[in-house]
Amino acid sequence: MDSILLNLGALVILLLGSAFFSSSETALTAASKARMLTLANQGFKRAIVVNTLRGRMEQVIGTILLGNACVNSFIAILSAQVFALYFGDIGAVYAGIAATVVIFVLGEVLPKTFAINHADRSALTLAPLVLTLVRITSPITHVTQLICSGILRLFGVKVINEPGAEERIEELRGAIALHAGTDEEVREASQMLHSILDLEDVPVSDIMVHRRNMTMIDADQPIEEMVAEALQSPHTRLPIYRGQPDNIIGVLHAKALLRAIQANQWKLEGLDILTLASAPWFIPDQTNLLAQLEAFRSRREHFAIVVDEYGALMGIVTLEDILEEIVGDISDEHDVKVEGVGPQPDGSFDMDGTVTIRDLNREFGWRLPDEEASTIAGLVLHEAQQIPSPGQVFVFFGFRFEILERQRNQLTRLKVTPPVDLLAAAPATGEKHNGHAA
Repeated sequence: MDSILLNLGALVILLLGSAFFSSSETALTAASKARMLTLANQGFKRAIVVNTLRGRMEQVIGTILLGNACVNSFIAILSAQVFALYFGDIGAVYAGIAATVVIFVLGEVLPKTFAINHADRSALTLAPLVLTLVRITSPITHVTQLICSGILRLFGVKVINEPGAEERIEELRGAIALHAGTDEEVREASQMLHSILDLEDVPVSDIMVHRRNMTMIDADQPIEEMVAEALQSPHTRLPIYRGQPDNIIGVLHAKALLRAIQANQWKLEGLDILTLASAPWFIPDQTNLLAQLEAFRSRREHFAIVVDEYGALMGIVTLEDILEEIVGDISDEHDVKVEGVGPQPDGSFDMDGTVTIRDLNREFGWRLPDEEASTIAGLVLHEAQQIPSPGQVFVFFGFRFEILERQRNQLTRLKVTPPVDLLAAAPATGEKHNGHAA
């Protein structure tokens, strides 16, 4: 009788051990990484232990699996002994069935369910004991890891202990998307975080001010005209060119001009604009925004001139342009919401062909793709696979595009109708839907 009670007591202890190992694995895996890091930075010792274990997950999993295998094996052995006393040889079968049910319910499902619903608290509670067991079993788990790694290498499987940069970025994206909600403040924060992660994938050519929309000063014109242009412009930095716009020889800052005029007793005679201008900074049009932001910081510059691979002028990019990619539009009293876009009473928009898709998506909440083209005219050309004539109408991505003006091969003016208006309007003759003529 005493031996039976002893075996039953041992079974209860082993079952608790099985529950401990099962809940430990689930808790350490499901606990919030962000919360553990925050608690660790605040000096919470148990959180530091949790983070330590997470950095050694191969050893942790090895210890947990070893412990689970041991306790479950002993549960099966002791169960067979107890059942054999009452049922004889057939007791081993009954013991196997009973042990499987008990281990599955009380040793696996129940503790794992509790741990996944209280992951942070369970991880903080169980971590110190798990760390002790990891240290005790480290010789065994280390040898086991070497054997497993060797076997995997024989089959050409590479063991990677640390995720790469791409995996970490994707994990960040997933975390941001996971915590995004309908609350306006959370939604805006989520958009900013996504924009920061996208900086490395966006070239400056996608956000630059196109050369057609640049305000530039001709160095060969009279000083009075140059000063008048500088004062009329809403911008503080203006490129100066000589001969042709591609030949930029300097960048004039409005403050430098005003200081020079003041020093000259508010007279224009004798002023030399070129001596006030700083040297132009040229950057390739394929420079990504993250690299350009770092370059702005290191050079302490706010203004760069964008050129293509042949050195031809493409446009300009400023620090404000990059910041707007992160925080959204930064408007002042001189800014136009989206320059070149005019809303119409019927819900459509008349716009210049040079308006960028990113500006439209950001301002109106549209989802037009910008992978193949950066401007609205470029998008139509790419999707139409032809150079349309004025009056032609196309439908792409649920939007209706009507060509209003064209100069040579350039679409200079378009009428864009968003999907809501498109649903209420009947298709016009000669329209092209999703790349196919109607």
